[in-house]
Amino acid sequence: MSIALNILILIAGLSLIVLGADWLVDGASGVARKAGISEFVIGLTIVGFGTSCPELVVSLTGAFAGNSDISIGNVVGSNICNTLLILGLTAVIAPLAITKENKYRDIPINLFVTILLILMGMNATILGIGEHDGISRIEGLFFLLVFAVYIYFCFKNGTGAEDGGEDKKFSIGKCILLIVCGLGGLIGGGQLFVNSATDIAHQLGVSDKFIAITVLAGGTSLPELATCVVAAAKKKGQLALGNVLGSNVFNILLILGCSAVVIPLDFSGMNLVDMGILLASVLLLMFGTFAGKKMQINRVEGALLLACEIGYLIWLFTNL
Repeated sequence: MSIALNILILIAGLSLIVLGADWLVDGASGVARKAGISEFVIGLTIVGFGTSCPELVVSLTGAFAGNSDISIGNVVGSNICNTLLILGLTAVIAPLAITKENKYRDIPINLFVTILLILMGMNATILGIGEHDGISRIEGLFFLLVFAVYIYFCFKNGTGAEDGGEDKKFSIGKCILLIVCGLGGLIGGGQLFVNSATDIAHQLGVSDKFIAITVLAGGTSLPELATCVVAAAKKKGQLALGNVLGSNVFNILLILGCSAVVIPLDFSGMNLVDMGILLASVLLLMFGTFAGKKMQINRVEGALLLACEIGYLIWLFTNL
């Protein structure tokens, strides 16, 4: 397939993603209000899972093909992109208000899950345990168990819809339809983008790891990006924050857990720089929320996150 045709498919995929994001935000916020569940929890679970579906498909496909670099690189790159690029850009568009629960529970959980991934995935390099870095089937099952506990905890402590501005007057049925159609648009558009972008990257002769951590990670993060930007524009910062934090947890616990159960994951393609940036992205987010007495991620902090993402991409391109 020619590069020109792939570019047209990219544009079509992006258009579908933007439309799907608009429907998803309207439907999810409507369900949150009618069900008495906070928009943050809806973003953390329903929206977070929905926008993580492309990562799930890509990583499981890589696992079935025996390509750990695709499975792991996709998740690591997506989580870096979620925190640095997506949250950064969203905060630049509109500062994100955070709650005490976000500050003392949700963001620390993100940090815990990230550290868990690094220690278990890079066990030989960091801890000197085992002969090589990787996640076994048993460790994959452990990730899935932690994920189940996490989801139960979210819904048990997620009641109480907050005031997030005026919503369109949709019935519960129409809200659910918007969510389903929105997720369909996001996933379908994301798949079009990923397929065409991967074809272009292969034509340029770059490595599987580079494709996974940049093209695939960026492409499969487009649903989160579109959803968060639309949510920020609609003054629904909690839904945007929940989407990113939820997607990060889903990516590590559910997606890598499922992938490792399919086939043990070899982390030899990853290095300490990749994992260091992953950890640093969450630490920067924590620093932003705990610095001072303000309860928001402001535009300056958003710009700092974006700058770190740009710096990481430059490092990747210079180390092809």
